[in-house]
Amino acid sequence: MTDAAAALEHPGASGRPHAERPQLLAVGVMIWLGSEFMFFSGLFAAFFTIRAAAPVWPLPGTKLDTYQALAFTFVLLASSPTMQFGVWAQERGEYKKARAWIITSFILGAAFVANQAYEWKTLPGRPHTNAYWSLFYIMSGLHGLHVILGLVAMIALLGRLAGKKGDPGETAVFQAVSYYWHFVDIMWIGLFSCLFLLS
Repeated sequence: MTDAAAALEHPGASGRPHAERPQLLAVGVMIWLGSEFMFFSGLFAAFFTIRAAAPVWPLPGTKLDTYQALAFTFVLLASSPTMQFGVWAQERGEYKKARAWIITSFILGAAFVANQAYEWKTLPGRPHTNAYWSLFYIMSGLHGLHVILGLVAMIALLGRLAGKKGDPGETAVFQAVSYYWHFVDIMWIGLFSCLFLLS
């Protein structure tokens, strides 16, 4: 029994236990993100297929605030390194710093969602207006839901930081959330390029 426990975990450089084997949670998240990538690939394929078939894209009168969207794109992308800093701080056992970095990431992500809600309220088109607006709302809306899910996961991380610290599975949870958040940020680069720059 002792040998089996030793094979699973041993103290790291900071004296805290960590797993020897690849964390099943991290592996599961990577597989799930692979399926999410295929899902977004389908959205991109639909966008380019419909765009190629349209004689004019988008229709005259379609107005978007590209500069505002670009500004909040940088806001979202800035939350990716802050999230990673939080994970690194947690790995070192610096929980106060980890909490600060995760809160920063949460604020940046929430600001992005708030701007998207404002955009939806002020845009001249609606989902039923034409194909462009249908794609705009579907693609940006699904991405927005993924961002919100990431914010909920950050709240869970903050709750974990407030509880028992130093268990072997703790780091894997933080890493899994960071993988997801980086993925969400990368997907927005493609969506922003399609919806704002290629229109």
